[in-house]
Amino acid sequence: MAVQAGKDLLIKVDMTTDGNFETIAGLRATRVSFNAEAVEVTSLDSAGGWRELLGGAGVRSAAISGSGVFRDESTDERARQLFFDGLTPNFQIVIPDFGIVEGPFQVSSLEYSGQLNGEATYELSLQSAGQLNFVPDVEDVVAP
Repeated sequence: MAVQAGKDLLIKVDMTTDGNFETIAGLRATRVSFNAEAVEVTSLDSAGGWRELLGGAGVRSAAISGSGVFRDESTDERARQLFFDGLTPNFQIVIPDFGIVEGPFQVSSLEYSGQLNGEATYELSLQSAGQLNFVPDVEDVVAP
């Protein structure tokens, strides 16, 4: 995989619950993490006393965070309303030369800040809220 530009890592939200995804505008930094809880099944019979884990068990989750500046009224308003309504619409996370992760997420944190001589900024955090799907290789996806 070749070096990728950070601006190509996109977070898109389903704007109308009908599959109409739009990139959340103004993001300057994004972070995606995937997690899986381990289920330990070590016993006195474990070979050499080594820890054993149960494959395929445990809870899997994903977390997304981003920060940026206000640029697009419709996506800013959508993120804010999702937080206050506690909704879990589908999001798409476009990871360049890797694929697209899609599924329900909840806006778990929304922060606003600004300084006297600077721009107003925001930070948002999303937590997975159901099964995620992965579609590999996004060569044909073009960043808006």
